[in-house]
Amino acid sequence: MAGLRVTEVDWQRLRNGTAHHTQEYPGSNLVVRRGQRFTFTLELNRPLESEETLIFTVETGPQASEALHTKAVFQTSELERGDTWMAVKEAQTENTTTFSLASPPNAVIGRYQLSARVSSRRKHSDRKLGEFVLLFNPWCPEDDVFLDSEEERQEYVLNDSGIIFRGVEKRIRAQGWNFGQFEEDILNICLSILDRTPSYQDDPATDVSHRHDPVYITRAVSAMVNSNNDRGVVQGQWQGKYGGGTSPLHWRGSVAILHKWFKGRFKPVKYGQCWVFAGVMCTVLRCLGIATRVVSNFNSAHDTDRNLSVDKYVDSFGRTLEDLTEDSMWNFHVWNESWFARRDLGPSYNGWQVLDATPQEESEGVFRCGPASVTAIREGDVHLAHDGPFVFAEVNADYITWLWNEDESRERVYSDTKKIGRCISTKAVGSDSRVDITSLYKYPEGSRKERQVYSKAVKKLFSVEASGRRARVRRGGGRGLWHDDLLEPATKPSITGKFKVLEPPVLGHDLKLALCLTSLTSRAQRVQVNLSGATILYTRRPVAEILHESHTVKLGPEEEKKIPIAISYSQYKEDLTEDKKILLAAMCLVTKGEKLLVEKDITLEDFITIKCAQPGSPREGLGPIQ
Repeated sequence: MAGLRVTEVDWQRLRNGTAHHTQEYPGSNLVVRRGQRFTFTLELNRPLESEETLIFTVETGPQASEALHTKAVFQTSELERGDTWMAVKEAQTENTTTFSLASPPNAVIGRYQLSARVSSRRKHSDRKLGEFVLLFNPWCPEDDVFLDSEEERQEYVLNDSGIIFRGVEKRIRAQGWNFGQFEEDILNICLSILDRTPSYQDDPATDVSHRHDPVYITRAVSAMVNSNNDRGVVQGQWQGKYGGGTSPLHWRGSVAILHKWFKGRFKPVKYGQCWVFAGVMCTVLRCLGIATRVVSNFNSAHDTDRNLSVDKYVDSFGRTLEDLTEDSMWNFHVWNESWFARRDLGPSYNGWQVLDATPQEESEGVFRCGPASVTAIREGDVHLAHDGPFVFAEVNADYITWLWNEDESRERVYSDTKKIGRCISTKAVGSDSRVDITSLYKYPEGSRKERQVYSKAVKKLFSVEASGRRARVRRGGGRGLWHDDLLEPATKPSITGKFKVLEPPVLGHDLKLALCLTSLTSRAQRVQVNLSGATILYTRRPVAEILHESHTVKLGPEEEKKIPIAISYSQYKEDLTEDKKILLAAMCLVTKGEKLLVEKDITLEDFITIKCAQPGSPREGLGPIQ
């Protein structure tokens, strides 16, 4: 009897691609999802005898082994088993045999090599049949990434374009983003990202064996999308200077960034800010088969010292003292959520998980963030893995303003600054509209339940009894001590203040505003108003001062007065960044020692003039450039 040889392999890419929702991936390699059968046909040099069976071997990564679950050896079987690799002979006609292979729903994902040998010829080596790529499977109920909604799977796994929301709370803007997970070479690049991690470089066999776990994969990708601890994909830049690279505002998608990183031999791509990191991470995780979306948080806290409050130090003109203020509140911040089970935490924490690739704080010595369960954040379970305190603070921190006096004493200042964590937004399923998901992260602001959760988070974090809020006192900008005398909010002063924009703020034009002060008492009051203004980045970091003036205002009983403010184009044009943002502050000092800080974030509009040459009546129109 002649030796049995495989002469040809038909991977049935069209049939498998349709069944596995992978038909969009380009290239010749078969791409399938775990926990689901795929078929292929072998052309043999002679018919398979009844006593002969094929023994298949699948392996992934270097030093693949059965002990690490990176290798499996199995023969055709009629028994269905869901927890191991298995093969079933589907059909046979003369020299052609069709098999179906199924992987377990917790198989390691990545590039696989498939080989086979005949059971009766043990001395013969395996014949390599070819390579295939195995991905996570949100369509498989036994997979940890299973998502039980076809509409949501279409949006969060298969949609290759989306919307990222930016701006300020009162003026949220939508920007299109091309994720492009099915474009040429992107799958290969995403798998290469996993092979560039420090863990893989140190111990590739062990690293690959962990790639069955979405917690492990997403945490690794979170670190690799930024370049801080490794030769990751994107280099961050928040100084407003983008020489030698591309401004973060000019990217419109992930594909050019990923191609540039890969073709440049893994040199970080310049430059990114939060929405760029989030856009790239969304591409990578959707490409690998994990349902992922981009989320924007307005008035987002950056709590550097894990005390669940943002402490801002200002001078008598309301200007932020950068050397003392380590925490910050960004106009907006963008991160990702991915959907998967948390076997490490328990089923009540399954579902959306926060992941943030923007390099803000180190997590276990590496710039990465998450996965943090959104449910855990809402319930104040900040002690659970990973990075709960940081994410909780981003959406729920107290914003505390301190007036730093020249004698280095400090006073709590009442500020009507908006609450942190507003209008948490993501793109709607199946449309480009904005969906507010704030309620997934926290209970209604100021409600009894929200207070209870905050108190619980403080207790979990500090293991101390706390009936109210605690704030950290810094001396000279250093890490200070905990004090109980700061639980109460600052005293509400007897005046209110608000900036009012008198004309739409347009780039290239003068700015015209008014500070409206209103007395809340039945007596006359004298108020010293110290005004300042600065161009800022979207992180609210000041770039240059453009306004500095003082006024004394006499307010009669319950009287309202307006202080006009004008900032000419020549005052701000040199120092405006591409973010086109200005922060105004008014420190109002009332006779009795009360203090009120009023702030206003302004985003300047770009306008273009279009002249319509209509017969007899030329018209002009103004329209914002998006």
